[in-house]
Amino acid sequence: MKWKITFFNEKIEAQTLKFPSGILANFLHIAEMIEELGPNLGKPYVGALGSGLYEIRAKGKEGIGRSMYCVAKGKEIVILHSFIKKTQKTPKKELELAKKRMKEVLK
Repeated sequence: MKWKITFFNEKIEAQTLKFPSGILANFLHIAEMIEELGPNLGKPYVGALGSGLYEIRAKGKEGIGRSMYCVAKGKEIVILHSFIKKTQKTPKKELELAKKRMKEVLK
């Protein structure tokens, strides 16, 4: 059985699909690999953020996009939050938001 990627809600899906075209193309490529091979691809595609939280590391000529996700029940991966990265370090508020949503998904 393949992995299935879903979104926390429609707003997150819309946010993710609004990534600039280069970043979106890279995101979709990585998402396909995750569905085929599972969520533990490792860098440069995905990174572990700790406590069961991971990020898809999408790059394009326009910059860097991040989509944070967790593994829910079975083979379901839930995209919790997506944003365009503007600094070297992932902003704390983006991380906190993803962690809060992960708690909701996993309860």
